Amino acid sequence: MTKRITLTLTIALLMGTLTTYANDGDTTAVQRDKKPKPKKEKSEVRTGWTFGILPSIAYDADKGFQFGVLSNVYNFGDGSIYPDYFHSLYFEAAYTTKRSGLFRFAYDSKYLIPEHHLKIDLSYLPDALCDFYGYNGYQSVYNGGWAKKKSEEYISRAFYKSQRDLLRIAADIDGKIGGNWFWNAGLGLLWYNIAPVNIDMINKGKKPENMLPYVDGMYDKYVKWGIISPAEANGGWHPYLRGGITFDSRDRQQNTKRGMNADVFLTYYAGFGEDKNANSLIFNANFRHFVPVYKDIITFAYRLAAQMNVAGDAPFYLNNYYNNLFIQRVLYEGLGGGNTCRGILRHRITAKSYAFANVEFRFQICKFDIGKEHFFIGLNPFVDMGLVLQPYRLDQNAIIANIQQNDPEFNLDDLSEYIVFDDTRNVYRPHFSGGLGLKLMMNDNFVLSVDWAVPFDKRDNDGMANIYVKMGYMF
Repeated sequence: MTKRITLTLTIALLMGTLTTYANDGDTTAVQRDKKPKPKKEKSEVRTGWTFGILPSIAYDADKGFQFGVLSNVYNFGDGSIYPDYFHSLYFEAAYTTKRSGLFRFAYDSKYLIPEHHLKIDLSYLPDALCDFYGYNGYQSVYNGGWAKKKSEEYISRAFYKSQRDLLRIAADIDGKIGGNWFWNAGLGLLWYNIAPVNIDMINKGKKPENMLPYVDGMYDKYVKWGIISPAEANGGWHPYLRGGITFDSRDRQQNTKRGMNADVFLTYYAGFGEDKNANSLIFNANFRHFVPVYKDIITFAYRLAAQMNVAGDAPFYLNNYYNNLFIQRVLYEGLGGGNTCRGILRHRITAKSYAFANVEFRFQICKFDIGKEHFFIGLNPFVDMGLVLQPYRLDQNAIIANIQQNDPEFNLDDLSEYIVFDDTRNVYRPHFSGGLGLKLMMNDNFVLSVDWAVPFDKRDNDGMANIYVKMGYMF
């Protein structure tokens, strides 16, 4: 099979950073952390309101041109808690010419409610070409040539895609138990709309030679073959409740230099819509450790994490949603992609339960000021790993029976090109990747992140590299 070489290219245009200031006033609040903070030089402390704006332009052959803007607004008050802030408001809006994008508002404060950390998130995330590679990682065969137009084996660029629209409403809060221990609670609502790729929409305005063919993709086959049940095939409404505990000894939330942050929590999802019985209980555990190696210039950081379905039967799209106590990025998806295993294809590892690890060194290369704003540039070499803990049970006989009934034109001799049944060790084989990150930070909070990563096994992405342009550190 012809090897596929793919380069994911993101073109980001940084137009500049705009800052505004308000009078320092007498903004006050009760601090969550009573420990004395290191004394800073007056010139290093930010006060009042400040915000950064980042226009961006991106292009994808199927999604089209993306136009968007994001902004993070901070209120540092009188500067007494800097680099912590009294309030943070995050806005992001981006859309492509092929109806894929994001619309998000997030509010974050440790001081609006005394002694409590409050986070509110409102997001709508349409995705006309959402990745779908099958179940259980390496047990699902990835044939890169099927999605590469110049390959002799080409089927469709949308073969490993489906349509997914997600609406999220979330509110999370924590309170202090004592010392570095905190309780957590949250509630929210997820609405998923899942469907085959809308080929007519993707083809609209394209030249005939660039149009996508009308063929079944991997998602369509999983539905026909009964691997994806009719009840979960089109999504649904999922209100949820969450509770857990956290240990947090970090010196700061962003650009952490030292300390630990660990949490364990349970999330109960209810099911509405077609999949009314999709009630499930999900357990999550995360451990993040930040070790200073040399002053504040070099930090060793790592994260160990696991998500397990402990009761009920969550639909596949909820298993691809990685739960977090406090939402920092637009979307956490596991496993694979820029939020869990960089360089590995997004959703490459879809399973009922999984674990992953991220290990990196954070180097501060240089510091500089522009006006009243404080900047630094950093480099982050890293290695990521993910593995399946609880796979989906793929019954070969049942799948063959469904194919004979619902997809009679399919040649059963080709089934091994999709699923590996005779070597279950593939299910539990770890997935590794590595790369290098570049960070531009303003005022120890506003972080522009660019990560370049490659998989160690070509079955995870037979391309040369993936590039991720995001806000904030991954953890």
